[in-house]
Amino acid sequence: MKKLIPSYIRVPLIFATVFGAMEYFIDSGDQPAFIKYPMVLLFLAVFLFLLIAIEIVVSAVDNVTYHLLTEEQKKQLEEAQSIPFTESKFYQDLLKKLTRSKELEQEADVMLDHNYDGIKELDNVLPPWWVYLFYCTIIFAGIYLVRYEILGSDNQAQEFVKEVAEAKIAVDEYNKTAPDKMDKEKVTLLTDAASIAAGKDIFTKNCIPCHRPDAGGQIGPNLTDDMWINGGGIKNVFNTIMEGGRDGKGMISWKATIKPSEIQKVASYVLSLQGSKPVNPKPTEPEAKQWVEKVAPKDAAKPASADTTKVAAKVVAVK
Repeated sequence: MKKLIPSYIRVPLIFATVFGAMEYFIDSGDQPAFIKYPMVLLFLAVFLFLLIAIEIVVSAVDNVTYHLLTEEQKKQLEEAQSIPFTESKFYQDLLKKLTRSKELEQEADVMLDHNYDGIKELDNVLPPWWVYLFYCTIIFAGIYLVRYEILGSDNQAQEFVKEVAEAKIAVDEYNKTAPDKMDKEKVTLLTDAASIAAGKDIFTKNCIPCHRPDAGGQIGPNLTDDMWINGGGIKNVFNTIMEGGRDGKGMISWKATIKPSEIQKVASYVLSLQGSKPVNPKPTEPEAKQWVEKVAPKDAAKPASADTTKVAAKVVAVK
């Protein structure tokens, strides 16, 4: 039998409504609810299956019912279904409830005595939908007044300012420790085996053509001694790899190819090679200078003793 909304529209519409409601009400963070929670996906699959099954059953029942009708009943049914929706009894009844309009024959009952150039006025009541909407605005205004003017809740502008401030704090906290936001000022030397191994792998893939597998130097300088062109230490080595070496003849910048977190690892690996003995190391460049990174005393408030004054200079290998 003919339905107001066809099945191919009704089923997707109902499913989309349920799906949207679940996504809205289920807090799943930055992932869709049906991905984060497998039970949600299972529910949606079962729900869709039932929707389709119900439509098939209802359609089959309608077909059986139609074939059981007499020819006269079938004719009456087809005539009823051929009536436009705007002329149907359902639509007309709904329109009356929403507008409370009078029939054309009853207009004399609500006709006013006013006459403006032959134009007369009807004393119709306001449409119920308009009246109820007006009441809703009054209720909303009362809630708004109590919440924002009496209880002092934040308005939209204040909420926006607070949310922006909270977001900025969150971003600043993330940037303090985010590996791929690493820069020269925040970089630290990594010493764990996993990071050193990862740095060695990056070095092997990218740096061997210029520095050799043992870092003894070929086109580029020897990385195993304490002589550095752009300064040693984790900060200088990191910056050299990130931004490149000397203009025109130094190492290229790798920041477009290697992530900052990976540059930190390869710089730490290079520094771990300090003091190693490569075969036939490349002679020291004329511009290179010895780099000595001093370790500050842990307790600067105490007077320096004979032991603390003998802090060994820590030679860090980074070029």
